[in-house]
Amino acid sequence: MCYRDSWGNRGACSIQMYSKHYMTLVSYSSVGIMIKLFKVKEKQRELAENSNGKPPVKKQSAGELRLHKDISELNLPKTCSISFPNGKDDLMNFEVTIRPDDGYYLGGTFTFTFQISSIYPHGGTKSQMQNKSEKHFITVYHPNIDLDGNVCLNILREDWKPVLNINTIIYGLYHLFTEPNHEDPLNREAAAVLRDNPKMFESNVRRAMAGGYVGQTFFTRCI
Repeated sequence: MCYRDSWGNRGACSIQMYSKHYMTLVSYSSVGIMIKLFKVKEKQRELAENSNGKPPVKKQSAGELRLHKDISELNLPKTCSISFPNGKDDLMNFEVTIRPDDGYYLGGTFTFTFQISSIYPHGGTKSQMQNKSEKHFITVYHPNIDLDGNVCLNILREDWKPVLNINTIIYGLYHLFTEPNHEDPLNREAAAVLRDNPKMFESNVRRAMAGGYVGQTFFTRCI
């Protein structure tokens, strides 16, 4: 099933994850003292750096550290690539381009934008299809992608586990193009055609990818 995500988009790639809570045998007063000492030491360190003329170092959140690890361990197929439009200093916003080499969408180029929450992998990730050259969201004839570019991918919903990573998500997107699924659609019309008449579905995909109408809907050229 696909639901509305925290951004209000039905079916958008959104991660909802939960961390376990562990008990720790430390009294509340001890914790308070430890926190105060830590803050004092941190303030002293910042003052020392400023007095030496060094710019303060921006701390990375746990999500940024985890994402940095995920990206450093990426093992993508040749059909997928990742880029950082804001530079490598902003890992929380990036683009993934997929060029399927098999199936209905062979020869197409599909770019997705990713917005990663600072509490990743325990909180939201938003992904949406985009035309990379024109910087606007495109339409694609696909049973699991709606006309606003939102994506339905189970691995980003009920099947997600924090032990999974960005590499897993990208592979999931790739398989949407090699193995589209009519059983959990965002575009019900395309799903019905895929289920009932695969030959017509293939013809509709080729027409849409070339930049043309399927029914009353115009689809953006992506080949």
